[in-house]
Amino acid sequence: MNIGIKKSMVTGGKTISVETGKLAKQSDGAVVVRMGDTMLLATIVSSQEAKEGVDFLPLTVDYREKYSAAGRFPGGFFRREARPSETEILVMRLVDRALRPLFPDDYHAEVQLMIQLLSYDGIHNPDALCGFAASAAIAVSDIPFNGPMSEVRVGRVDGEYILNPTMAEMAVSDIDIVIAGTMKDINMLEGEMQEISEDELIEVFKIAHLAIKEQCQFQLDLAAEIPTSNPKRTYSHESHDEAVKAKVYELAMEKCKDVARMGLANKAKRTELFDAIKSEVKASYSDEELALVGKFISPYFSEVKKKAVRWVMLNDRKRLDGRQFDEIRSIWAEVDYLPMVHGSAVFTRGETQSLTTLTLGGKMDEQLIDGATFKGTERFMLHYNFPPFSTGEAKPLRGTSRREIGHGNLALRALKPVLPDDNPYTIRIVSDILESNGSSSMATVCAGTLALMDGGIQIKAPVSGIAMGLITDEGKFAILSDILGDEDHLGDMDFKVTGTAKGITACQMDIKVDGLPYEVLIQALEQAKAGRLHILEKIIETMPAPRAELKPQTPRVEMFIVPNDMIGAIIGPGGKIIQGLQKETKTTITIEELPTTEGRVQILSNNAEDMNEAVRRIKSIAFPPLVEDGATYHGKIKSVKDFGCFVEILPGTDGLIHISEFSWEKVAKMEDVCKEGDMIDFKVIGKDPKTKKWKLSRKVLLPRPERETETEASNS
Repeated sequence: MNIGIKKSMVTGGKTISVETGKLAKQSDGAVVVRMGDTMLLATIVSSQEAKEGVDFLPLTVDYREKYSAAGRFPGGFFRREARPSETEILVMRLVDRALRPLFPDDYHAEVQLMIQLLSYDGIHNPDALCGFAASAAIAVSDIPFNGPMSEVRVGRVDGEYILNPTMAEMAVSDIDIVIAGTMKDINMLEGEMQEISEDELIEVFKIAHLAIKEQCQFQLDLAAEIPTSNPKRTYSHESHDEAVKAKVYELAMEKCKDVARMGLANKAKRTELFDAIKSEVKASYSDEELALVGKFISPYFSEVKKKAVRWVMLNDRKRLDGRQFDEIRSIWAEVDYLPMVHGSAVFTRGETQSLTTLTLGGKMDEQLIDGATFKGTERFMLHYNFPPFSTGEAKPLRGTSRREIGHGNLALRALKPVLPDDNPYTIRIVSDILESNGSSSMATVCAGTLALMDGGIQIKAPVSGIAMGLITDEGKFAILSDILGDEDHLGDMDFKVTGTAKGITACQMDIKVDGLPYEVLIQALEQAKAGRLHILEKIIETMPAPRAELKPQTPRVEMFIVPNDMIGAIIGPGGKIIQGLQKETKTTITIEELPTTEGRVQILSNNAEDMNEAVRRIKSIAFPPLVEDGATYHGKIKSVKDFGCFVEILPGTDGLIHISEFSWEKVAKMEDVCKEGDMIDFKVIGKDPKTKKWKLSRKVLLPRPERETETEASNS
């Protein structure tokens, strides 16, 4: 029996197949997307009606990686998938940001989109397929959607651009960008790169968009074969009162324009003035009228405010805080603010402020990652915290939000390319946003750069970041540098760009408007470059270069390579040797076996003398000097037996002093003449041919007693 429909296409030389009508048939739309042996199931369900009082799109995007997809068991006590990992959350954000703007503005029914990784071949990365799978699921449903849309990843190896590169290709790629868009436009991107130019980034956009358009057409062709996908469902989720709308526009539009023209840098003052206008509008109605139409005033006033601010920008060419379109807010920064941390910086731009700390550690501090598609460790962490007080609000604290994870990941990707190649440390950067009015993730990048330099990490180059905005209407447009929070909310684009003086290291873009020409995008990138370099100058003024030395309170790290066959000798039976070394030298020692025939030893210490002693003792075990037959040594008794005692000749090398070689006098019991831990002198007298152990003697170094004469013996 033929179940469902299956179609295939080729993107970047890789075949992608989409199957629908076979699995999850009770959902509104479901598809299985496959590339190689990596398979995703995407399902979407939407309520028929919106809930009472909901005036937004309640969209939930959920992405989960099944451990069974890679033939693995989940970690932990329960051995089952639990809360989503950071990787899964970041994929959810990629899909959500690309999909959300494409639903109709007046569609407020609850939508739940679920994507599951069913099979993973270790070759094809599933995350870049998730947007394509999500849109395809919507395309075969009757849910209203201004799509289709799709996502692709672009990499570059040896100068050649690759679409949806394999894991092996990504390991050597200098670009990693996921781009989403429709048949007409690009509407979302996020990625990291090795200091590329603006022209190279535009080239990436163009290559990706060609593939996106092919994938969108593929979805349209697929949907055309599904009778239930058309027509889309009808809905009515909003009620309006045109008379109230007209009155709000009449009473508030010009007053809102006047506030927008004031150029007030203080967000609180602007909010106060806008709220006063809203209160005047409400006061124009009686209590009885408000009971009937009051629910319309707030949404209509928000609409008026948005249009007024945008009109002033496009026609009066004036921003909310009075700046020129390419002008950056005032900046001040300070390093070494916190005395006991390993590195710290305060970075303030306008009303946005980040206090960022640097902590350095050893291998034991690495983050353990046990995911379905990756198992290993991470040596660089960046955590972004956005407490409610940063915007003057009191809100419940409900753990780390998806937004915090996303902003932290963007800043991490911005700074990762400039870390030194020979960095021995595990690095954790924490950005606490203390004030926020736009571009807090970019403030994190700037503060992170300063904290790294303050901590003595020899980064390749300082990195700065800037958030760009766009206002466009009826052929007019304004590109805004260093956007405010209000400009982000009221605008058509949020484009974050980070980089060094040499080139771009990371970017993130969300576009809320159709028809963004490449010419506008190019201008935005050039304006962003000028702003980014301006901010970079402020960073360099604060701290021109990394500290030459680590701070006194920072632990020191030593790393060196040892032969693989000596790792066991360093560790000792049951870890006895390495545990003793750590206890005696007050250090933390880790050993990592490398893919070669070598091992890497890392020693972490707060004291130079302890560090030197630990290094000396480990190297003496890993690279032992040769024991010389006939040579004299001074060593510790390791153990005492009935037949003699074992003595350490050199670290890691023992020998036996037989009971007969301990003293010229006859010894009845070894424990009567020595004990474990005693230091004694001895001589190497050969090697046992059977055990290959060194034979030692103590008595040959002692004066030999004179023999008694026969006369003396007879007289006695």
